[in-house]
Amino acid sequence: MQVSEFTIEPLTDFSKPENRQAMEQALAKVESMLGREWSLVLGGERVNAKDQFLSHNPSDPDQVIGVFQKATQTEAQRAIEIADRTFETWKRTPAEERAQICFRVADLMRKRKFELSAWMVLEVGKNWAEADADTAEAIDLVEFYGREVLRYAEEQPLVRIPTERNQLRYIPLGVVVVIPPWNFPLAILAGMTTMAWAAGNTVVLKPSSDAPAIAKQYVQIVEEAGLPPGVVNLLTGPGGSIGDFLVGHPRTRMISFTGSKEVGVRINELAARIAPGQRWIKRVIAEMGGKDPIIVDSEADLDAAAQGVMASAFGYSGQKCSACSRAIVDTSVYDELLERLVEKTKRLKIGPAKDPETYIGPVINMAAMARILDYIDMGKREGRLILGGNRIGDHGYFVEPTIIADVDRKATIAQEEIFGPVLAVIRAQDFRDAINIANDSEYGLTGSVYTRNPAKIRWAADEVHVGNLYFNRKCTGAVVGVHPFGGFNMSGTDSKAGGRDYYLLHTQAKCISEVIPKSTS
Repeated sequence: MQVSEFTIEPLTDFSKPENRQAMEQALAKVESMLGREWSLVLGGERVNAKDQFLSHNPSDPDQVIGVFQKATQTEAQRAIEIADRTFETWKRTPAEERAQICFRVADLMRKRKFELSAWMVLEVGKNWAEADADTAEAIDLVEFYGREVLRYAEEQPLVRIPTERNQLRYIPLGVVVVIPPWNFPLAILAGMTTMAWAAGNTVVLKPSSDAPAIAKQYVQIVEEAGLPPGVVNLLTGPGGSIGDFLVGHPRTRMISFTGSKEVGVRINELAARIAPGQRWIKRVIAEMGGKDPIIVDSEADLDAAAQGVMASAFGYSGQKCSACSRAIVDTSVYDELLERLVEKTKRLKIGPAKDPETYIGPVINMAAMARILDYIDMGKREGRLILGGNRIGDHGYFVEPTIIADVDRKATIAQEEIFGPVLAVIRAQDFRDAINIANDSEYGLTGSVYTRNPAKIRWAADEVHVGNLYFNRKCTGAVVGVHPFGGFNMSGTDSKAGGRDYYLLHTQAKCISEVIPKSTS
């Protein structure tokens, strides 16, 4: 099967009137669909649970995105059983057919790009640019993984000997429980789920209760693309009531999770226990949090550094595991960097995500806003508040971009993940000290270094202990195929999503050897 070389999906230029109009039309279309009830999807069948819950627009909490089913262990058991049965046929599906479905999914996403982005604007409060980038990344992941299916189906290189025919096959595992986050509700969900089924596994998909509508759009697309019933089964509802059950089930073969450190650690603990009837050691991908540093060296371009820190800290209101939450600045440029950073941040427009001019939209929900404001209060005691620090208005979950300077490297706001628009600025005595501060964290996901000194770049490349390290650019915005993504330490299992290793995590290698009969002539 011949396919074109992978290319990155272009971002939408919303300065063009036709694109702006298309987005406005998509928002209107999605708003006309709000408030409807959506079912679980089990083996292709639409199933309703006894109880329901609502998804709300964080920019306007009175606006109900949809009514969703609150699945119980009864529905979860059924989902596992369906996925387990379906695996017996799906695992035999040729790689070319699985890859073709990937490419059809990507085509459908591309055709509905504005509509998918509109769902994210309304359900999780992404501004237009952030939502568009999320959709583009989803398309990239599905396209990239389709090509990976074909690459791993090729003959694998082995040392050849004259007496045997040998081959290495990568075969699927079984039922994969996929638990994606709300902050990249299409890209991460589509990447995790697609790779699981594209490798020949079946899936029980349990999306975040803050983003169930977007999960529903994905499931409808894969169905339309021809994915057989039972390959992906959708369970909505609180993780507290069904999450442990899914992870601990003896027929669950693998858990793919992206979310908080606390939940990821618990999943690892539960998965390590052998349930009665379980015949394997469960595999776990757990991509968790970050406390990502940007080092600004004395030899940095300060304007570029201030721009990179601002974009990394406050893009999507800081609600990215890759967001910069620590700016570590050489003392010789500390005051000047702070001045430029504050000036740039003050220009950011805060408002409803639906407004095309908005840069900083809402945080995801009331609980998140309360937690962020508590951290800000703590930060006022641990450092010097120089910008922001307040909730905006009393309707919607809006928090000002907040900069707290003169923070000690051991302070709470310098160590704990806040997941909001809060930046701790830490003074470093020199470049060595800055690297030590950057590494003084239980996390190790992303980081950036701004310096024009080549020797310092080489030094930092060896010493800064993060999974994704960037120089002279922001620490967010990993590109599929370019920046395989995943981190160290308590940031997770370093799965390198969007890279050439990710497929392997969803398969097991089977070596097959056959003796070559001796010639009888």
